[in-house]
Amino acid sequence: MEPEKCGGGVGARVSTSPPRRRSQTWGSLDQSLSRGLGCWSPGVVSLAVTWPRDASQVTMAIVRARAQSSQAQQYAGISLSKAGQSSGPRKPPIPLLETSEDWETERKKQGAGSWRVSPVNERFDVATSLPHYFWVPKRTLDSEVRRAFGHFHQGRGPRLSWHHPGGSDLLRCGGFYTASDPNKEDIRAVESMLQAGHSDVVLVDTVDELPSLTDVQLAHLKLRALCLPDSSAAEEKWLSALEGTRWLDYVRSCLRKASDISVLVTSRVRSVVLQERGDRDFNGLLSSLVQLLSAPEARTLLGFQSLVQREWVAAGHPFLTRLGVTGASEEAPVFLLFLDCVWQLLQQFPAEFEFSEFFLLALHDSARVPDTLTFLRDTPWERGKQSGQFNSYTQIYTAGYSQLPAGNSVNPQLSVWDWDLRYSSEQILQFHNPGYDPEHCPDSWLPRQQPNFMVSGPPSSVWLFSRGALTPLNQLCPWRDSPSLLAVSSRWLPRPAISSESLADQEWGLPSHWGACPLPPGLLLPGYLGPQIRLWRRCYLRGRPEVQKGLSAPTISGLQDELSHLQELLRKWTPRISPEDHSEKRDPNTIVSQSR
Repeated sequence: MEPEKCGGGVGARVSTSPPRRRSQTWGSLDQSLSRGLGCWSPGVVSLAVTWPRDASQVTMAIVRARAQSSQAQQYAGISLSKAGQSSGPRKPPIPLLETSEDWETERKKQGAGSWRVSPVNERFDVATSLPHYFWVPKRTLDSEVRRAFGHFHQGRGPRLSWHHPGGSDLLRCGGFYTASDPNKEDIRAVESMLQAGHSDVVLVDTVDELPSLTDVQLAHLKLRALCLPDSSAAEEKWLSALEGTRWLDYVRSCLRKASDISVLVTSRVRSVVLQERGDRDFNGLLSSLVQLLSAPEARTLLGFQSLVQREWVAAGHPFLTRLGVTGASEEAPVFLLFLDCVWQLLQQFPAEFEFSEFFLLALHDSARVPDTLTFLRDTPWERGKQSGQFNSYTQIYTAGYSQLPAGNSVNPQLSVWDWDLRYSSEQILQFHNPGYDPEHCPDSWLPRQQPNFMVSGPPSSVWLFSRGALTPLNQLCPWRDSPSLLAVSSRWLPRPAISSESLADQEWGLPSHWGACPLPPGLLLPGYLGPQIRLWRRCYLRGRPEVQKGLSAPTISGLQDELSHLQELLRKWTPRISPEDHSEKRDPNTIVSQSR
């Protein structure tokens, strides 16, 4: 069978940012089109964000977009008109985690009784990239937190990301600042924070087996170039060119590693620590994916927005730099890579997510053409300074603040979650997934502290998870009994061989390891073999109307057209399927392996 030219569900492309080789005039036109016609509309999925070459094509693109959607309104006009109707301060749709009360409410919601909200960074004198407040072990003093965080890169010490109902804790931190010289009290404080009251501790080398920021940026640029309507790739070689971008390989790597970490969190009561040198990119990506795989609450609409606000916005992901707004050399769309991973999960588990693909599209385009401070700052300190949060006292740290790019009109009082100020009620209704099963709500998931669900690890066991394998460590901190940096790199961080199968395959495939317990309720283990990782066509190929046909059916006639298209495909496939294939349910991974 000949595969579909558009990828048949295996590829990607980004839309709203122009290639850098174009002149400044094209860059201004790009932004005008995006802001004037709307970043996304359910009825305009084939919106002509195609960056044509001459004025006549630009004109026709605008005419087609307006003809296809009578509801197209100016993006900035919606925000200003609706915002002006409200009197007094506007309550955000979700907690923005800018107060200690917000953090305390979230802590109680997660049931993290052994943790507390620390105000040690309330004035950003510990780290400007960290939020005002974060969670630390209840028995750790703020003075110990302050000293311990000084031994981590950029002051980003270990803190709680998520407490699993079964008892495990997922932490994240920056890399050890091995050039520092901590005393014994500081080392004990660091160990106590990493252990978080557990005897079993796993340090996860986050960037291992994942692409570098340069790799992500290069793959993204290749993907965008390939998916443009005037791409030079031949039709018969389009899928090969898509594979050559490596974007889908990187999506696959992220999902695989997130699955492994989910197994680490759910298989035993332990402390799992995600460690990345900067703690601002792949730590957020993996922590978010682990929670989506393990916690049904994170798969609700409000739960997912809260997750992004906590693990990306409040945690200090450098949106401004990574999305290329400042033109910095560190551009790498890690957040867009995360959204692609979420879309893959949505395709594989359509009944598990309350939000729809249209919501992901709206979030994707809001990041590419931001008009709020949510995605227009690199740190919580910069975001708060621009919004006037710090007028009540003198700021201690003042270096490194970047101004807004010229020409941007941003309302500092609004967040990206104020959807009703930018989208119509009909559009917001399509944020909800009609196939979501209410039975998958958090209340029917997993009771708190279920003792038979998890087993305790061996006493004082410390592990390094790297390259798909667990390796025992002699000590938790690199400074203990290590007289030099050379000793740290050679003895404290062993490099095992890459495992041929994922940890999920190893742990869930071995009854002796899991015992008689079934797969934990609410845990999702995605497939990542071959065509299981698909092309997000509605996002990346929206400049190709012929590809978009059949992807959106907002009306009855649209549904009829899509049904006819599917029936035609079914007629083509039916002669190739034997009766045995209909009566036998096979594992998708087995089907993929047999087809190779």
